[in-house]
Amino acid sequence: MPPNKPEYVQAFLSRDARFDGRFVAGVTTTNIYCKPSCPAPSPKRRNVIFYSCREQAEAAGFRPCKRCIPDREDAVDPDVAVVMAARDVMDAEPAPSVADVADTVGIEGRQMRKLFQRVLGVSPKQFSSALRAERLKRELRNGSRVTDAIYDAGYSGPSRVYEKSATELGMTPATYARGGAGAQVEFSITRTPLGWLLVAGTQRGLCCVRFGDSREALEAMVVDEFPAADRLRADNSAWSSAIKDYLDGGGWPDLPTDVHATAFQARVWEVLRHIPAGKTLTYGEVAARIGRPKASRAVARACASNPVALAVPCHRVTPASGGAGGYRWGADRKQALLDLEADC
Repeated sequence: MPPNKPEYVQAFLSRDARFDGRFVAGVTTTNIYCKPSCPAPSPKRRNVIFYSCREQAEAAGFRPCKRCIPDREDAVDPDVAVVMAARDVMDAEPAPSVADVADTVGIEGRQMRKLFQRVLGVSPKQFSSALRAERLKRELRNGSRVTDAIYDAGYSGPSRVYEKSATELGMTPATYARGGAGAQVEFSITRTPLGWLLVAGTQRGLCCVRFGDSREALEAMVVDEFPAADRLRADNSAWSSAIKDYLDGGGWPDLPTDVHATAFQARVWEVLRHIPAGKTLTYGEVAARIGRPKASRAVARACASNPVALAVPCHRVTPASGGAGGYRWGADRKQALLDLEADC
């Protein structure tokens, strides 16, 4: 049996497919074991036992789940297989149109849109835009000239990129290419009742709020994305003070943010910002509020990718089966935040 690692708990509760093959989870109330990505409703944490492989689970008396089929390594949801094939076609250079992608994988455009919404929670066009932005970032990081990188990534021209620079890059392409040179980021790292906390922001709003186990680890995170940015220590900033006051039992701080996001992430995060302190929604309820009632798994991924903890309160989203559920910064921290807000 593998160690009862917090990342295993979080991966299983958030159905993280990246952990498939690393462990399986046995559910004592049903005597069934599952992959981390199993779409079945999450059981209560106390009813789950982790095993390093399916053989150990079966030796302990568990049967394979009929939904995720953990005893077959080649078992893939056929809809997921189509989306994966479409993704590979989309990532070609030059980037094909969505219609060409549908023709290549052998389905109609309307069917492909339905599959992308079900599996990923975004349209093919939105996903293609995200891939194109990643290609642009890759070209810029590799030292390509800004104009060359724009066209090589598949954009029709510079004006189109600069229209989207705030959401897709967080800054203009030229600034991104310089590693953030010219951009100013103020940050503070302080100890709180829930551990070390990094609070960083630009002139427009918070760009990074995250917990960590040490000051050194959080300090390194500040330079990861934009090593050439003008970084200023601001331990007594208004943003940092507001968040510290909240963690000490004060009121909820409604703070501005400056983060780039996909269209789907932006819609999810906007719903999260309107959940009152002391209240929670399930992943399915959030999905319904954005008009995508079957996209609860995609909602969970959007919560897990939230770069500004607390400012966008993803801790207020919990599983329908009960309990606090997974949290990027640790399930114990999530429960502590919910307990803090319980009397609000």
